[in-house]
Amino acid sequence: MKPVKVGLLGIGTVGSGTFRVLERNREEITRRAGRRIEIAWVGARNLERAKAVAGPSIPVTADVMKAVTDPDVDIVVEVIGGTTTAKDLILAAIDRGKHIVTANKALLALHGNEIFAAASKRGVMVAFEGAVSACIPIIDVLREGLAANRIEWIAGIINGTSNFILSEMRSKGSSFDTVLKEAQRLGYAEADPTFDVEGIDAAHKLTLLSAIGFGIPVQFDRAYVEGITKLTDKDITYAEELGYRIKLLGITRRAPGGIELRVHPTFVRSERLIASVEGAMNAILVKADAAGVTMYYGAGAGSEPTASAVIADIIEVTRLMDAEPEERVPYLAFQSDALADTRILPMAEVETAYYLRVRVVDQVGVLADLARTLADAGISVDKMLQQGAGDKENETDIVILTHRTRERNFDAALANVLRLPAVRPEYARIRLEDLS
Repeated sequence: MKPVKVGLLGIGTVGSGTFRVLERNREEITRRAGRRIEIAWVGARNLERAKAVAGPSIPVTADVMKAVTDPDVDIVVEVIGGTTTAKDLILAAIDRGKHIVTANKALLALHGNEIFAAASKRGVMVAFEGAVSACIPIIDVLREGLAANRIEWIAGIINGTSNFILSEMRSKGSSFDTVLKEAQRLGYAEADPTFDVEGIDAAHKLTLLSAIGFGIPVQFDRAYVEGITKLTDKDITYAEELGYRIKLLGITRRAPGGIELRVHPTFVRSERLIASVEGAMNAILVKADAAGVTMYYGAGAGSEPTASAVIADIIEVTRLMDAEPEERVPYLAFQSDALADTRILPMAEVETAYYLRVRVVDQVGVLADLARTLADAGISVDKMLQQGAGDKENETDIVILTHRTRERNFDAALANVLRLPAVRPEYARIRLEDLS
């Protein structure tokens, strides 16, 4: 049987890892795929780097379209990133009947519906395990491993940079800015870390997980996204004292009236297994009706961890190239004509519990005023306590944990709390999830 030819677009961190692992494990990969897999082209802007990685025997070109137009190429592997050139290349490859493997979560979160529709029309596969949490096979789990289940919710640490920063803030008591600089020095954070620390990268991934888990189109524009830049070492310390840890979670859940799709810092009980996930690691919990709660853990980024997923997709595509399109697993797990038009809930309608920290004048009656204000808004208080002694200005922190309530109710109550004469403008509010 003739070898499968791959056009590799991009030879950066993921592309170079993909090339190395394919070469190193060639015999094992061939035994699994049933056919030899060969790199036919490497397309990259940096020709010097590409030649250094690929060596003299593999054609290298700065004209990445060559890998798309070459009739001998069976699979186009896109690992260049971005949402413009990558989209054009993938659509051009699909139009020529080539199968696609990509690790580009931003592209699929923004343009996945268009790409999947084009691929379906041409009868080609689009595989993207590497787009979410690198070597954790969560896409395969949701599409196949849990196919018998009705998924109830998915919650995960799906951005390693943010998790590293929060872990360091907790263990060292350092500020966000201090730890961010250290993360950049170590290579965990980019020079411009916005996508990571503002939750955008996690929201791209969560959008894909939600679509696969619930059989809906990808809808990144409807996700609620909040990052970690406003978190303070004070709140991380208070969380620890209360028996919680703060994690940036992506959460998508079936709820009355629609589906939740949200990324934000979250209080998680310390005894929960996901709370102990530290450093740049990822972990994803899935609650399904038959299987119950399952957890998936591993490296969420990196050259060879991501290459592991990319090559697994190449192997899967190789196995199914000769199958009829209707015999393959659908892109988003559900048949395309069976995707549901389920509403994504606006954040105001989401129900969760809350941690609230307010700075107040340390005087008689302030706790009663806070409790009454929350009660008037229909919010039930789980805990209310003073954290730390009053300072020389006779001010102190009051920490409140609430029971579950709708976000719009909490927002209204918070506005009234901040109007109380004894309450200062400084405050923090963080959502709390049980994940039981």
